[in-house]
Amino acid sequence: MAIMDETTLDAARIVGGRSLSGAVTISGSKNAALALLSGSLLVDGQVRLNNVPKIRDIYTMLDILDAIGVKSTWNGSSVTLKTSGLDKNEPPTDLVAKMRASFYIFGPMMARMGRAVMPDPGGCDIGNRPVNYHLNGLQAMGATIIADPGQYEGTVDSFAGAKIYLDLPSAGATQHLMTVATIARGSTTIENAAAEPEVVNLAGFLAACGADIEGVGSPTITINGVHKLKREVEFDVIPDRLEAGTFAISAVVSKGQVILKNADGDHLQALFSKMRDAGVEIEERDNEISISGHGRPKAVDITTMPYPGFPTDLQQPMCAMLAIADGASLVKETLYEKRVGHVPELQRMGADINADGRTIVIRGVDRLHAASMRAQDLRGGAALVLATLAAEGESEVHNMKYVDRGYERFEDKLRGLGADIERFSTDRSGKREHVSPNP
Repeated sequence: MAIMDETTLDAARIVGGRSLSGAVTISGSKNAALALLSGSLLVDGQVRLNNVPKIRDIYTMLDILDAIGVKSTWNGSSVTLKTSGLDKNEPPTDLVAKMRASFYIFGPMMARMGRAVMPDPGGCDIGNRPVNYHLNGLQAMGATIIADPGQYEGTVDSFAGAKIYLDLPSAGATQHLMTVATIARGSTTIENAAAEPEVVNLAGFLAACGADIEGVGSPTITINGVHKLKREVEFDVIPDRLEAGTFAISAVVSKGQVILKNADGDHLQALFSKMRDAGVEIEERDNEISISGHGRPKAVDITTMPYPGFPTDLQQPMCAMLAIADGASLVKETLYEKRVGHVPELQRMGADINADGRTIVIRGVDRLHAASMRAQDLRGGAALVLATLAAEGESEVHNMKYVDRGYERFEDKLRGLGADIERFSTDRSGKREHVSPNP
């Protein structure tokens, strides 16, 4: 199911200076869909998920599920899972290493099979992201977990309700533990729980499966365990707020006007507040949001915070906008210490941007110039593409495989708005050929 041959160095060529204009339809949420796919393992039957994005991370998760006996079929943007076929409890190390969210299946595998062996998860190198919150919560609910180099072995007779406190409101840990708690004996309380829309979407899915969950969206979630879940469920994935935010920023960096379709503005208020402070015109209508970015934006300061604060996943794309803002901006990344890999790449384009630890200082310039850059991670790669839209001349962004992890048909959607962008692949000899990342 791989989207692209990973032995090649995939890249995008972008000619900047064009104002984007038109409408773009936002795909389903990557983070929500991954949590739903993991939670589907608790259903012993069939699950149909609608509005699923066709992106690298989703294909990786489906490959992992296939390897443990869960078969999937696509019909447009819907995925149907035959979950009754689960017959293995040790997913392949090479697949798990590609994506951190793969760890979310650890608890559900134990719940279904009594035992699971989970390799260390992978993902973008944006900083320390330990799985101890997941492990502590699973142990509190009765699992016995042995940590060996490179893997975790977990066993459980049956999960039991527990009181769990998260030191930080981790969305991944909240989703993982909430999922397992739905079939635990008794009641589970998760304190300092994450409130992200993706957590709420997962709770809605679990409720559709027959779970009893209260307090979702607040710091305290209570889950009353049920004996079994329904055998057949259909559910919709919410729109991707991070993709919507990225395209909102694209309107500003290109000095254009973009209409976001199938976007939920309620999920983007922290971003929109900062964009309005920067002088951006935003008009929210039912299921449609208009972003107008004529002229240079004003400088604004940003501090990333758990939801409903400013999302860390939009910090890097926002830096591309602030690089051409009028004035100086201060960006504080409070969640991931390595989420600054885009800084030296933006410097190649003439951006006056510097990082000191987790603090980024940006002094806006009138315009950027073309450069050849390499994406270091998913959102950083998207930030570089956005920056090229504001640059004079032809730029290249390499390692676009990172961007493919979280954006469906990214360059196609940008091209539909008027961007001059195309994908190409470079082999070891330097020969180029046009490629598409879409299956």
